[in-house]
Amino acid sequence: MLEAIFERARNAQRTAFIPYVMGGDPDAPTTLAVLRALTQAGADAIELGIPYSDPLADGPTIAAAGQRALAGGTTISSTLELVREHHDHGGAPIVLFTYYNPVLQFGIDRFAAAASDAGACAVIVPDIALEEGEALLATLATRGLDMPLLVAPSTKPERAKRIAAQSTGFIYVVSRLGVTGASTQPSTHALRAQIAMLRSITEEPLAVGFGVSNADHVRDVAALADGIIVGSALIDAYAGTRGEEAAGRVRAFVEPLIAAATYAGV
Repeated sequence: MLEAIFERARNAQRTAFIPYVMGGDPDAPTTLAVLRALTQAGADAIELGIPYSDPLADGPTIAAAGQRALAGGTTISSTLELVREHHDHGGAPIVLFTYYNPVLQFGIDRFAAAASDAGACAVIVPDIALEEGEALLATLATRGLDMPLLVAPSTKPERAKRIAAQSTGFIYVVSRLGVTGASTQPSTHALRAQIAMLRSITEEPLAVGFGVSNADHVRDVAALADGIIVGSALIDAYAGTRGEEAAGRVRAFVEPLIAAATYAGV
């Protein structure tokens, strides 16, 4: 399914837009309203975070969203119910974003089956090492789920080649060192070199995240990558609101970003 998403975007001469939201933040009805708003605005796919108490890659905005969701009682199972309801109403494809320990505690086979049954199309697990991820990747694959892997700016070409060989759906290109967040603009010069290196070793779609937060960032990245991931700035845009108010803020925030995601070649 993810392959088709990127193909449709290319055919429309644009870069795929993949927003990130935290499941259950601040409650389930608001999450569903936000997912619906993102679908209506034209998101190609949506990353949906499963809240976790020790999120290694999350910056302060996403970590706070996770804490709000956990305080509201959100679990893996309740997040998957959000996926199911969203999917059943024709929402944009869902890419789950979680960590390895919750999946392990839930049960790898059980998680893969439940995620697939709910309608998810992929799972990102940023804290599992390449050498330890083969079993999880294989289990997800048996359920038709992709597993995009992350490549950091510090990743050497030989290791990036190994990551690309295992990654399915797309490669998550981390635009800068550190955790997620909207405060630091991606370095276009460094990102251009990183993308060029990856293009030389793989044909997998490349989606850039970490630090992409406004239309100018999107235009810069759209000239280089196949997909753009926006998380912290989106969550900031509707933090403190609920329901349709949150949905309205989401639409107002993402529409200019989607309009800026025009394809400019690489």
